[in-house]
Amino acid sequence: MVSGKVQGVFFRALAKEKADELGVAGFVRNQPDGSVYLEAEGDKEQLDRLKTWCHAGPGRAQVISVEINVGELKNFSEFSIWR
Repeated sequence: MVSGKVQGVFFRALAKEKADELGVAGFVRNQPDGSVYLEAEGDKEQLDRLKTWCHAGPGRAQVISVEINVGELKNFSEFSIWR
């Protein structure tokens, strides 16, 4: 979960671009409270790099916090944007 000014700044589109670049599968979606929710699967290095990107976000974002939770493996085949 990424909180701050993260909606309306192309966060989802650029998160998908970064995930695709890293070979990470999963999804990203906006939340009603203004945060952005991601689920991502990959190896430790891939996920660490995506996490680092999430802490900064795109140029116009103002990330306040990134909350990480480990969950069940869902075997996503690609990274997508959910509406």
